[in-house]
Amino acid sequence: MKIVTQYNPLRWLTFGVSIMDRYLVAELLAPFLFGVSLFSSIGVAIGSLELIRKITDAGLPLSTAMKVFLLKMPYFIAFALPASMLLATLITYIRLSSDSELIALRSCGVSIYRLILPAIVMSLVVTGITFAFNEFVVPAANYEASVILDSALNADRKDFQENNIIYPEFGEVDQPNGEKKEILKRLFYAEEFNGELMKNLTIVDRSKTGVNQIVVSESARWNIAENTWDFFNGTIYVISADSSYRNILRFEHHQLQLSRAPLDFARKGRKADDMNIVQVQEQLKLIQPSNDYKEIRKLKVRLQQKIALPFACLVFGLVGAVLGTKPQRTSKATGFGISVLIIFAYYLLRTIGDALGLSGFLTAWMAAWLPNLFGLGTGIWLLFRISR
Repeated sequence: MKIVTQYNPLRWLTFGVSIMDRYLVAELLAPFLFGVSLFSSIGVAIGSLELIRKITDAGLPLSTAMKVFLLKMPYFIAFALPASMLLATLITYIRLSSDSELIALRSCGVSIYRLILPAIVMSLVVTGITFAFNEFVVPAANYEASVILDSALNADRKDFQENNIIYPEFGEVDQPNGEKKEILKRLFYAEEFNGELMKNLTIVDRSKTGVNQIVVSESARWNIAENTWDFFNGTIYVISADSSYRNILRFEHHQLQLSRAPLDFARKGRKADDMNIVQVQEQLKLIQPSNDYKEIRKLKVRLQQKIALPFACLVFGLVGAVLGTKPQRTSKATGFGISVLIIFAYYLLRTIGDALGLSGFLTAWMAAWLPNLFGLGTGIWLLFRISR
């Protein structure tokens, strides 16, 4: 391998990247692509077991199973990308170390930091690709797969909740003594929903100081043009603060300036895995007034995990490159074995963090980023030790 660079009039075509960097990146590409194929195949094989069971037990048509299978592929590829980055860096740098190429480079004055720089840059590129892939491909494919599967199993999947829609809304309300206190402002209940019209509604409104209001209505729909609710065939009971009767209003059609949130809440239909970051944030914003702490905590953890997972590529790239540069004479099989152990440890930490985050022992951010922080700390510590 030629280390000393000479003047090359066509160098601008390579954006100034040195021969050493191009050589290292070229060495990294082959095991990386191999890793994507290998880990995706393992994920698909494990994930297909449930699909095969549905083909045999529920009589799922083979053509439908194939569609679901193809739509599930992006999900497994997304998880394979970080693992492939680890495998690529480990195998490449172990091979270079075993063939004494790293010794030759270091004897020419190339530092350990400079040696792993191409791996770090490539890890950052893969991080960006994984983030985009997770954001724009995986959620849509997952959702489509769920719709097809549910439809084929005669379990029609609705994009909305059909029965017993309960939406509590909490907020600060002025008290008689002038203070503000967070209480249940409004409770919205609808017995049925067909996607457009809600039926048999009861709304308890406590948002006004000194008076409560109960609305009972046969049906209601959201008025898009006027941004309000149209209630039909109902009664409004107005009750004073001392629980005495104040007024009763019967109506055939009455408009109430209520939030659109109950409609959006009823129309939720996707799991966190079927949503991208923007959709999760919208869902989180929607349910936060309900004070459903369990669901809010779950969505916060899933949101942070969607951001944290792509950065596992960077962590794995650093750890793999640093471990691979240790002076050693080991085979590619050893590199693969170390990769499996590190990947297992990472996803074990991810599972533990997930459980601690959902149970409230850790914040959502810490729960999602715990494996990345641990891996990053380990990689930096190893790097300092090897560079001495």
